[in-house]
Amino acid sequence: MSKKPHPKPAWWKNTYFWLAAFLFVIGVVGLPFVAGEEAIRDPGQRREGGLAVLYFVAAAVMVVNGWISHTLTLKHYREETGEE
Repeated sequence: MSKKPHPKPAWWKNTYFWLAAFLFVIGVVGLPFVAGEEAIRDPGQRREGGLAVLYFVAAAVMVVNGWISHTLTLKHYREETGEE
């Protein structure tokens, strides 16, 4: 019985990149000249500055996670298919 060939990994299928995009959009909405931090603050959350910056940092962390995940997936794909 032959093995089914693995499809080549696509970066856009990686959930980390999608989460990074959503966090980035939320960070943009939270900027003072767009809608302000009141638009992204949770109900009952303590008022503190820099909330939008935290969303940008979280987006950067998700991009790094996605990059690492995708790199490892590509490495595994190349090992399985014998591709260089």
